[in-house]
Formats: sequence, structure tokens, C-alpha cells
Amino acid sequence: MELSTQPPPPSGPADFQKLLDDWSQAIVENDADKFRHFTTSDWQLVDTNGIIPLDRFLEVVKSGDLEHDEMTHEVTSVQHIHDVAIVVTHGRNHGRWQGKAFSADEWTTEIFVWQDNRWVCHHTSLTPRHSSSD
Repeated sequence: MELSTQPPPPSGPADFQKLLDDWSQAIVENDADKFRHFTTSDWQLVDTNGIIPLDRFLEVVKSGDLEHDEMTHEVTSVQHIHDVAIVVTHGRNHGRWQGKAFSADEWTTEIFVWQDNRWVCHHTSLTPRHSSSD
């Protein structure tokens, strides 16, 4: 991963909201190539089942095993450390895994890096969101 020579511009919640909206659209379109545009080559997802590397994630998208019908994010926090931005969102999505419907309501922690003069996601962690009645 090669970082940019230009420092990142000031980026706040609205900037990352737009970025995540665009990335979510690529996911809903089940477009693996568009998805890759928003990530580093070594992006990984961490969920309750463990670590899922980019290639594995894209493999299940391309095969049709994983399909999303809807995905939304509400940016709740953005923190910067030099060329890194840590973005926390309230995310919701609906789709199918191997033909079986699923729905998720979760907190997402996205670690973005400033690379090639743009923000790309290096790491995503998902934390199930529980209502106060749980």
C-alpha cells in the first residue's frame, strides 16, 4: 500500500457520508469491480465469523452467493490521525446469502487511508447493534 504524497484535504462527516453512499451503491449493484475502487488491495472485513479478505468477499459477490438489495450508513464519528481516518457509522443492510434473506443493523468501524490522492477503505469491522430492549 502506497500512501499519497499530497496531504489529505480536511474531510468531515459529510465527505465520508458521500463516499459511503457511493460505496454502498456499488455493493447494492453487486458490482465487484466498483467495490474494489473504494478499497485498498489488502482490505479486510471483520465480522462475528472472523476475518474476510477482499478476494474472498469479491468471490462470493461475483458468484452470486452474496447479494445486497439495500445498504445505508449514517456517519456518527470521524477521527483523523495524519493520513488515516477512522469513521464510525450506523449501518443497515438487507440481502441474500446463498439464497436466504438476511437483514443487519450494526455499527461499522471503517479505517480509511489517504492513497493516490483519495480516501480508500483499508479495514471494516462490523458490530451487531442491539436495541435497549435486548
